[in-house]
Amino acid sequence: MENLPPDHFVTSLQFTKHVYQDVYPSIDPSKPELSLAGKVVIITGASRGIGAMGIAPAFAKAGAKGLVLVATNAEKLAAVEANLKTINPEVQILSVATDISDASSVAELFAKIKTKFGHADVLINNAAILAGGGTIHEDDPAQWWKNFEVNTKGAFLLAQNFIKALPSPTSTPATIVNLITGAAWLVIPFMNGYSISKLATLQLTTHLAAAYPNITAISLHPGLVETDMMDPAFKRFNHDSPHLVGGLTVWLSSEKAKFLSGKAIASNWSVDDLVERKEEILAGNLLQVDLRGRFGKDQFE
Repeated sequence: MENLPPDHFVTSLQFTKHVYQDVYPSIDPSKPELSLAGKVVIITGASRGIGAMGIAPAFAKAGAKGLVLVATNAEKLAAVEANLKTINPEVQILSVATDISDASSVAELFAKIKTKFGHADVLINNAAILAGGGTIHEDDPAQWWKNFEVNTKGAFLLAQNFIKALPSPTSTPATIVNLITGAAWLVIPFMNGYSISKLATLQLTTHLAAAYPNITAISLHPGLVETDMMDPAFKRFNHDSPHLVGGLTVWLSSEKAKFLSGKAIASNWSVDDLVERKEEILAGNLLQVDLRGRFGKDQFE
């Protein structure tokens, strides 16, 4: 990748005319039209990285009634909680140290959510790991599988419990945003475990949207945000702001984003341009994983 230009991962994946690498007016979480007053939001991976720096602050600015902060480190969650209170002193916060790859731990999380809030309205599946590395013959199987335990199984367990907790799983309006990666549809051999686990999560999103029309389920590629998960190979490329991702997750939780349910988008893309292309996206079943080719027996007759 040493011969690629610094903006490669913005321009090569560009779907909209305009692209951004930081928050912009249309996704400003403090805008009244993006208000989430009365809503409860679950954010996994909330103790560090994009969750702590971008997503949780954005939902606090959007005036959410409650934030459920989920991660494995209770001390780091407490620090994030204190910061959010400076942004919005009125927001109610429930911090729960949780192993999202463990079904009983996730069940305990939702029992606490039920006690404090009843149910949540928005789930941001942000928690992830990048375990192992190297091409397939070099990777350690146990490390390779850890990607699926957190990135895929974890997202499934959170989504399943979130849906079960809704007053009506098939009619109560709700939002699920699964953070994925551009590597879910690109081929990056030295990140195969991470990439494939995120592709599975992308397809989980598609299945959620198909099974639950009441739920807006969207896959979000956050771009290249500099966190402790960033592989050194990507350090030299242009980096995206965590605030871009935060503002976008708030926008995706609004009515404006319903037409994107079942789709995968990148944080760099302009939401205004996406709205302008709504009919094209829906008519062409764009922004979904598909198998290219000509199919059907008629072609052979």
